[in-house]
Amino acid sequence: MKNRYIDLIVQTFDWPVFDLSLDKDELLVYGIKVSDIVERFGSPLKVFYLPKIRGQIDMARTLFAYAMNKLDYKGTYTFCYCTKSSHFSFVLDQVLAMEGHLETSSAFDMYLIKSLFDNKKLPKDRFILCNGYKVEEYKKMISDFLNAGFDNVVPILDNMDEIDYYNAHVEQSFTLGLRIAAEEEPNFSFYTSRLGIRYKDLKSFYLQKIRPNKKANLKMLHFFINTGIRDTAYYWNELNKCIQVYCDLWEVCETLDSLDIGGGFPVANSLNFEFDYEYMVYEILSVIKARCDDRGVPVPNIFTEFGSYTVAESAFNIFTVLGEKDQNDAERWYMVNGSFINSMPDVWAIDQRYILLAANNWENEYQRVNLGGLTCDSMDYYNSEAHLNQIFLPKLSRGKNLHLIFLNTGAYQESLSGYGGIKHCLIPASKILLIDQVDGDYSYQVFREAQRPQGMLEILGY
Repeated sequence: MKNRYIDLIVQTFDWPVFDLSLDKDELLVYGIKVSDIVERFGSPLKVFYLPKIRGQIDMARTLFAYAMNKLDYKGTYTFCYCTKSSHFSFVLDQVLAMEGHLETSSAFDMYLIKSLFDNKKLPKDRFILCNGYKVEEYKKMISDFLNAGFDNVVPILDNMDEIDYYNAHVEQSFTLGLRIAAEEEPNFSFYTSRLGIRYKDLKSFYLQKIRPNKKANLKMLHFFINTGIRDTAYYWNELNKCIQVYCDLWEVCETLDSLDIGGGFPVANSLNFEFDYEYMVYEILSVIKARCDDRGVPVPNIFTEFGSYTVAESAFNIFTVLGEKDQNDAERWYMVNGSFINSMPDVWAIDQRYILLAANNWENEYQRVNLGGLTCDSMDYYNSEAHLNQIFLPKLSRGKNLHLIFLNTGAYQESLSGYGGIKHCLIPASKILLIDQVDGDYSYQVFREAQRPQGMLEILGY
């Protein structure tokens, strides 16, 4: 009977898969033995593998270049990164080193943009797409950038009154975009997104408030689907509606030349994950080209704003099992040295599943377990995988630690958990480790040490 953990994985999945492999009974990620990382830097640990960010950007560009060439698509492609997915400087450094462009969501984002420019990391000609419902400080920062000669800072209007502020405060001509208030998917709580301008209002708004304007030039239509780019009837229906609106606007607007197909690619949450990125890019461009050709409209330049796709797969969380608890005949717990609520809040908030694997002890027999975090909250647990409603992990060995790894955790988790602030039950934020690889050589840098008691006490006023 094959009842080892390695047998379970090999029989269940096409192994090895992604950037994972095995050295005897030790897991390797990007060719690095996970247990060696723990031995050197400890756990719990958050690790970012920087080459993956660069690789994702390169892959997106390759996919669009290939499809555009195959379709004889005459527009250009521009890769933008959503800063809200991860604001860390090391992420933005990778994006900008790859000559990527940026998408912002708030006034504080603009201070980040200013810091990057002041430190000579952000050239003045990069596109900065400014999204979101904008408070006055956000609009002021956008206006200040435009007045300072950042001509590719593009405010994406979220409502029809927003343009009035730029008219009053921007001193020269500027370009802008319009965000469509797309219909939400059928099972969502609302019919239409709270963000953007209704389909039926876009053309009349342009004719009444933008075309007569001597300073504003409409460049872009922004199309965002909350569920991301997926091969569903809902997605294709919304995309077709968007293209029709684009064609309607182009017929009355000679400056309109770009379409932002916001909403990113999905990220793997299981070893069984399958998504044909090449097919989706080709089909999206094919649909756009066909609809535009039918209307006699030049195809738009394409912008994407990929956030999770860019950064999620670059990171992973490592925990160590502290001990085992049998609470009843059916429920066995592995207690880990961290908190899921604090480190991966999407687990708690939206029941997000990640790829979970043992980092060592693959030769041990496996058993069904639940994972418990260190906080006193009953919801601080992880008990199912995306492909089945339970977890199997190696049995514990006396005198040998069991390390666990959660993959593809690089997007949103630090932002949502309030990195550097107060954590539930004062469980500290993990140490953050950066790994890079250049010419086959790995380099390691501790970006932040684990949170210390004194820092929390200062925040709390002690």
